[in-house]
Amino acid sequence: MKTISENRAFGGVQGVYSHASEVCGCDMTFGLFLPEEAEHEPVPVIWYLSGLTCTHENAMVKAGAQAWAAEQGVALIFPDTSPRGPLVADDDAYDLGQGAGFYVNATEAPWTPHFRMWDYLTDELPHLLFSAYPLDEGRQAIMGHSMGGHGALTIAMSFPGRFRSVSAFAPIAHPTASDWGRKQFTAYLGRDETKWAAHDATLLMKKRGFDGPVLIDQGGSDQFLDKLMPEALAEAAMAARQNVIFRMQKGYDHSYFFVSTFMQDHISFHAEALYE
Repeated sequence: MKTISENRAFGGVQGVYSHASEVCGCDMTFGLFLPEEAEHEPVPVIWYLSGLTCTHENAMVKAGAQAWAAEQGVALIFPDTSPRGPLVADDDAYDLGQGAGFYVNATEAPWTPHFRMWDYLTDELPHLLFSAYPLDEGRQAIMGHSMGGHGALTIAMSFPGRFRSVSAFAPIAHPTASDWGRKQFTAYLGRDETKWAAHDATLLMKKRGFDGPVLIDQGGSDQFLDKLMPEALAEAAMAARQNVIFRMQKGYDHSYFFVSTFMQDHISFHAEALYE
């Protein structure tokens, strides 16, 4: 691993690191915040998955999460949203290609060689981090925003027992029925829609749910509500009798002003589950 930067923050350290990823076939970058407690013992972990066009840096800089993580004694992991580099396939559209990995393993050309974010986030990166840093593998939570909310929910429901809690800000909740999903799934996974279901939070909620608490915050004035389809996820959670808190936040949009406003709530929500 290569250390790009390390800065003291709230008694802990906010670092940025890169490594050669065998899964993605390129160098990948991630942010890691370690609270002061990590100097003495392994600490619980919260994964934060970001949205379309983002890198590891957006949430790391804009979400205001480190102060609350330091207060609760938890680490934060900020992965990138896709593979990157001159040899990695891309598209002129903002919602496909680099910055828009959608947290799946691509099976279609030209995306297959590099776009394997599912395996990267559920296998390769965890192995790297838990072997290199004082992180408690038995106490993990996951959260995300928009495309990252989609990723957090689908990963959490697909790995029972791995995460104690999951939360999302304005997740892409029903991608198989949305323009933010159908386009990308067709490109990355092909036209066989049966292969898409494993990456749809609403369908997974109907099928299996999550074995822990769920928190969803959605801005009532979100400019992308028609693409996010939060009502589909809410209905599925109610039908599944899921342990879920679903909050429609009046007047808030899709921005990091919205995310940072409710970040303390989400960190506290996860800390409660991580320290049970």
